[in-house]
Amino acid sequence: MTAAVWVVAGAPGAGKSTVAALLLQQVRPVPALLDKDTLFSGFADELLDGSGRSRGEREGSWYDEHVKAHEYAGMTAAAAQIRAAGCPVLLDAPFTGQIRDAGRWRSWTDALGGEPVRLVWVRCDPATLLARLTTRARDTDAGKLADFSAFVARVRPDEPPPVPHLAIDNRPGAAPLADQVASALSA
Repeated sequence: MTAAVWVVAGAPGAGKSTVAALLLQQVRPVPALLDKDTLFSGFADELLDGSGRSRGEREGSWYDEHVKAHEYAGMTAAAAQIRAAGCPVLLDAPFTGQIRDAGRWRSWTDALGGEPVRLVWVRCDPATLLARLTTRARDTDAGKLADFSAFVARVRPDEPPPVPHLAIDNRPGAAPLADQVASALSA
């Protein structure tokens, strides 16, 4: 049996890392965690600095082409290699392009080594997302906050992806995340 890949995706600031931590507590066997920020944050800083760009530029066409494409390719290759050895993997990153296009999702699933690939999408409304990004006050969010409406239009934090997924609602008034994760895993 092929080891599973769990993909925790959603807008930056939506609560992916919290959901990933909850999944790690409940999924058995425990998957290897590959978190984009942990793996590539320092590398991205150096690349942005070396290119004369702001460290807060973590969104947009330049970043997508020159940084994000390589971050995601590295995560994909590592996940495929880890699961080929029989270990499940949990990927934690926005993956906006991958989850918003069914054809791209299928191609990416193949690159990850094929099914089973389980998408866990973290939903968040724009107002809550703005509050979360503002409160966490990371330099890496400066570009997102500078043109927040364009950022929201790009990441669509409250629009479900058109590919099979488990939805976790991180909007105000939603059930506790731990309860939602447990319910999603038992479905």
